[in-house]
Amino acid sequence: MIGKRINEEGNLYRVRADNLPKALQPREKFDRLGPENLSESDLLALLLRTGTAGLNVVELAETILLKYGSLSALTRASAAELQEIHGIGKEKAKILKAALEMGRRLVQENVGENPRIASPEEAAAVLRERARSLDREVFWVLLLDTKSRLMVPPCEVSKGTLNSSLVHPREIFKPAIQHSAANVILAHNHPSGDPSPSAQDIKVTRQLIEAGKTMEINVLDHVIIGRKTREGADDFLSLRESGLVVF
Repeated sequence: MIGKRINEEGNLYRVRADNLPKALQPREKFDRLGPENLSESDLLALLLRTGTAGLNVVELAETILLKYGSLSALTRASAAELQEIHGIGKEKAKILKAALEMGRRLVQENVGENPRIASPEEAAAVLRERARSLDREVFWVLLLDTKSRLMVPPCEVSKGTLNSSLVHPREIFKPAIQHSAANVILAHNHPSGDPSPSAQDIKVTRQLIEAGKTMEINVLDHVIIGRKTREGADDFLSLRESGLVVF
C-alpha cells in the first residue's frame, strides 16, 4: 500500500515513488547504476524525495524539466518561481536552489582562480556559470598578464543591451589600467542562448579595439556566451575566430 501524508501545500501525496517498479525507483537506480548514469529527472527526483497529489516524485521531476526545458533554464528560476509549480513548496524550492548553486560553485572552483586563457574555449569556461542564470546581457573584461593568466576575477562593466553608450572605453579599460593588464578579452552573454553577434556587437568591438590601441592595451578577442543546444553547437562565439572583426 502506498503511504500518504499531508504535504506543505495541504494536499495528499504519495510519500515515495513506491508505486513504481523497484528497478525504476530513483534510489534503487542510484544504487544499481551510480549517479553518473541516472537521467536528469531521476537526479531531480532524489532531491525532491516526495511527489504530490496525482504525481509520484519522478513524474513531478519530469513536470519541472518539461516546464523549463533544460537545467540551465531551471537555474535561472527563482525560489519564488519554483513555488508556483504544484507540488513545490518553500522547502523543496530551497533544496533545488541550493543544489544548483553548489553545482555552479563546483564548476567555478574547477576553473581555478587564475587560469591561463589561451583560447576562446578557455575564456568561455571562466564565464559560463556566471552567464548561465542571467536574464539580461552583462559585459565583462578579462584582464590577462603577459603569460595569459587571468589576473583578477572577470570585471563586470555593464548590464543591458550592448551599445556604445553602455560600453564606454573609459569603463572597459579602467580596470586594465588599474591592474596593469597586458591584454584583455572582451565578453558578454546573450540570454536568448544564441551567441551569434549582432551588428551592434561588431560595431562596439571595433570601437573598443581602436580605443585599446590608443592606450596600448591589446584586445585579443570578444567572446559571446550563449547556451548549449541539442544540435551540439558551441555555446559561445569568438569574434576573432569568426573573422567578422580584425583584431
